[in-house]
Amino acid sequence: MSEQRFNSVWDAIEDTPQQAASMRVRSELMMALQKWLKTEGLTQATAAGLFGVTQPRVSDLMRGRINLFSLDTLIDMAATAGLAPSVTIKKPKASKKAAHQEGLAA
Repeated sequence: MSEQRFNSVWDAIEDTPQQAASMRVRSELMMALQKWLKTEGLTQATAAGLFGVTQPRVSDLMRGRINLFSLDTLIDMAATAGLAPSVTIKKPKASKKAAHQEGLAA
């Protein structure tokens, strides 16, 4: 059995590269928001008022319930918090399998 390697846990558990990319960015945003809320010392109720959501929604954020949040919602929350969310586009590192397949196609 060959050992498979992945660039992130999301690449390993998601069905498509598109789903993995979305989850990777959503998790980064959630962690940044969690850190910001802890650093600012805001209560969940205060944060809810700031973000225009309910306190249970902030609780979901703090518990890392990633499937309950869209990328748009997390970007909006980060911008409201005064963070500067941005997207960086880069070419992924070629995996051994992809490099091998390119060699066969040549």
